Amino acid sequence: MNPMEEVKIAKATINIGVGEGGEKLAKAEKLLTNITNQKPVRTYSKVTNPEFGIRRGQPIACKVTLRNEKAVNAVKLILDGVGNRLKSSQFDSQGNVSFGIEEHIEIPGMRYDPDIGIFGMNISVTFEKPGYRIKRRKIQRKKVPTKHQVASEETMEFMQEKFQIKIE
Repeated sequence: MNPMEEVKIAKATINIGVGEGGEKLAKAEKLLTNITNQKPVRTYSKVTNPEFGIRRGQPIACKVTLRNEKAVNAVKLILDGVGNRLKSSQFDSQGNVSFGIEEHIEIPGMRYDPDIGIFGMNISVTFEKPGYRIKRRKIQRKKVPTKHQVASEETMEFMQEKFQIKIE
């Protein structure tokens, strides 16, 4: 196989949406730090929504972006929590996959901590092939050709080989 056509994980983003700032958000940040050994970043609301009690610019969630070996390990760990099963609808047309876990205590090795509580989280995994740098570089930025973009079938095949998942 051509090494330029090998699919790899570019990054994995783990997000915990709390909906409010303060103590609950601090607990979610502590949980993400425990899982990933990396400091999370807060995300802020873009609009005011009085029904949910959210004002614009208020911290409502936290996320962590993992790359390289850390991303592979985190995806492997969280896939064990969902029983190594994904639906084909969780893969998008660009070959990325997003899935969630309802309670973090489903992840193997995680114990219930009464100080933190229970949180659900979303995981988005972005895939790319070698040569994707051309769309991010500063000088002579170009588009990735359609034939070189990652397709959802390639991503499904990669996930089945690397993580032994079942796609329903």
